[in-house]
Amino acid sequence: MLIFDQLRKNDRQLQVLAACVLSGLGLLLLGLWYVQVLSVKRYQTSQINQSFRTVRIPAIRGKIFDANGVALAENRPSYNVNLYLDELRPYFQSAYSNQLSGVMRELTRTNSKARLTRNERIELGKLTRYQVVSNLVWRVTSVLKQPQLLNEKQFLEHYDQRLFLPMPVLSDLDPQSMALFAEQSASSPGFDLEVQPVRSYPHHSSAAHILGYLLRNDSSADEDIFFNYRMPDFKGVTGVEGALDEQLRGKTGIKSVLVNSLGYRQSENVWSPSEAGQNVYLTIDLAIQKAAEEALRSAPVPYSGPPRGAVVVMDPRSGDLIAMASNPSFDPNEFVSGLSREEWQRLNDPKLRPQINRAMQENYAPGSIFKIVVGLAGLEAGTINPNEIYHSKGYYELTRGHPPIGDTAGPGDFNFRRALVKSSNPYFIHQGLKLGVDRIVEMGKRFHLGERTGILPRQEAAGNLPTREWREQKLGGAWFEGNTANLSIGQEIDVTPLQVAVMISAVANGGKVFWPRLVARIEPQDPFTDQQPLTFRSRVRDELKITKSSLDTVRDAMLADVEDSEGTGTRAAVPGMRICAKTGTAQIKQGRKTVGHTTWFASFAPYSDPRYVVVVMLETEQAGSGGATCAPVAQQVYRALQKREQQMKSNKPETLAKQ
Repeated sequence: MLIFDQLRKNDRQLQVLAACVLSGLGLLLLGLWYVQVLSVKRYQTSQINQSFRTVRIPAIRGKIFDANGVALAENRPSYNVNLYLDELRPYFQSAYSNQLSGVMRELTRTNSKARLTRNERIELGKLTRYQVVSNLVWRVTSVLKQPQLLNEKQFLEHYDQRLFLPMPVLSDLDPQSMALFAEQSASSPGFDLEVQPVRSYPHHSSAAHILGYLLRNDSSADEDIFFNYRMPDFKGVTGVEGALDEQLRGKTGIKSVLVNSLGYRQSENVWSPSEAGQNVYLTIDLAIQKAAEEALRSAPVPYSGPPRGAVVVMDPRSGDLIAMASNPSFDPNEFVSGLSREEWQRLNDPKLRPQINRAMQENYAPGSIFKIVVGLAGLEAGTINPNEIYHSKGYYELTRGHPPIGDTAGPGDFNFRRALVKSSNPYFIHQGLKLGVDRIVEMGKRFHLGERTGILPRQEAAGNLPTREWREQKLGGAWFEGNTANLSIGQEIDVTPLQVAVMISAVANGGKVFWPRLVARIEPQDPFTDQQPLTFRSRVRDELKITKSSLDTVRDAMLADVEDSEGTGTRAAVPGMRICAKTGTAQIKQGRKTVGHTTWFASFAPYSDPRYVVVVMLETEQAGSGGATCAPVAQQVYRALQKREQQMKSNKPETLAKQ
C-alpha cells in the first residue's frame, strides 16, 4: 500500500506521525478496555445504587366565577418553608464523627477493646441527624417568630420514605415572615421558600352549598402510572366542585427524581408537565346570592338559633338560577385547611345539618302552595268554575266521626280567587274530591314533580308525587278519599324548593317547564389555546299545554294574594314591583303526632313581565305561616333584585341619538 511504501523510504516525519497515531489508538483501546472490563462492576453497582422516584404533580385547579365574572373559588399562593435534607449531608457527617468520637472515648475508658455494633451505629446516625435538623428547624422558625419543635417520629418517617423530597417546615407564611426569611436565608443551609397554590373561597360561606367543598385525595384508583409520592392534591366532593371535578382538576404532571443508594436526590426531570384545569362560569349573581343569604339568616322564625331553610331565585324566561341559598351554611375553606374537632361536630349537628343543601337535597311537604296545581287541574278539567261560590263552615268534615280538617281562612263564601288568596282548605278539598286523585297527579306530572331536575348529578332529592299504585306498593294500602283530601292541600306529597321554583316559573312564563341551568359555560384558563369553550344553553324540558285563561286565572289570584288586604302574602309587597305569590304551611308528622311545620312563599314578579321567581322555605317546630315567616324574606330578595335593575339601567351607556 502507498502508506507502507512511504514508510519504507525512511521518511522521518511520516514515521513520527504514524507513531503518534498508533499510540493514540493504543491509548483509546486501553481506555475502552478499562471501562468495559475492569470498571464494569463499579458502574453496575452505581447503576443499581441509583434509581428513579416518580412524583405526581397536581395541576392548578380551575376557577369558578359567577355570571358577572366575580371569582367564587380561586387559587391563592401559599408560601411555605421547606428543608432539603440532601444539602445537609456534610453537617450530618461532621456531627456523626463528633458524636462517634465522644461515644468511643466513653467506652474505651473502661474497656479499650469496646466497639459499637452495626445497629448501634445506625441508631447513633439517626439520633445525630435528628439533632442537626431539630436545631436548624428551631433556629429558623424562632427567627420567623413561629418556633416549632421537630417531631422525631415524623422526621424519621420522612427520612426513611421521602428523603428525595423536601421536608415541610412551615406553611402559609404571611408577608412579615417572608421578609424575615429572606433576610436570614443565606445563613440557613437547606431551607428554601416555595410557592404552592391553595384552593380559596374569597366569599367564605356565600354560595357554599352551590360550590361544594374539597377533600384531600391520595387515591390512585383512576391512574395507570405508579407514583412513589403524590404531592398534596384535593378532589371535589359536593356541589360544582364535585360535579365538575374532572374539568376543574386538569391533567396531572409527572416528575422523576434520580436518587442514590442512600436515598438522596441526585437530579430532577419533569417527564410530563401538569395542565391547568378549566374555568367554570355559573349563572349565579353573587350580589343577589348574598342578599338571599342575608335575608334567610334574618328570617323571623319563632325559635332561637339560626333559621333553617332555603331560598331559590330563578329567571322564568330561561330557567337560569340567579341564587340558591341554604341556611345554616359552612365555610368550604375549612375543608382545605383541615377541620378541627369542634368544626366537625358543628357540621354534623343532627338538627342544624349545615352540610345539607335544603334547596335541593331535602324533601318537604308543599302545603298550600300545591293548591296552584289543584286549581290548574280543576280549571283545565272544567270541574272548577272560578266564579262559583262555595260556602265554607271554617272546617271540612269528610265523614261522620272523622276528625274535621281545620282552616285558618275561617268560614264564609269563596270563589276561586278568594279561596286562593285566603288559602281556604275546605274549598280546595271540595274541588280536589270532585277532581279525583288521578287528575291531580296528572297535572303534577306535567310539572315533573317527583322527578329530579338534573342540576347536579347524584346531589338532589327527587321528591314524591304519590299515586294509587305507589301507595299500594310502598305502604300496602288502598287510596281513600282522606288521602285525596290531604293531597288537595299539599300533604302526602314531597317536593324540593328547587322543584317549586321550576313549577312557579312554568306558571309565570306561560307553560314552559325548564331544566334549571346553573353552569353557563366551561372554558380553558389559557386564552391562547385552541380549545373552544363549552357552552350550556337553556333547555325546555316540557310544555304544560294549559290554556291561557286557566293560567291567567291562577296568576290573577296570586297577584291578589300580595296586593289584596286579606291576602296572606302582603308582607312581601315591594312598591314598584307587582308580586304574584302563594303562601303555604305543611305539617310534619311522626305517626299521628305533629312534630314540626314547613312554611312556604312561592312567587314571581313582575306580574306583567315575569323576570324573577323567588321561593322561600323555612323549617319550624312551632306552628307558623308562610306569610309571617317567609314573605318578609322574599321582600328583602325582591328589593335586592329591584336595586340591581336600577343599577343596570344607570350603568347602561346612552345611545348616540340621546347624546
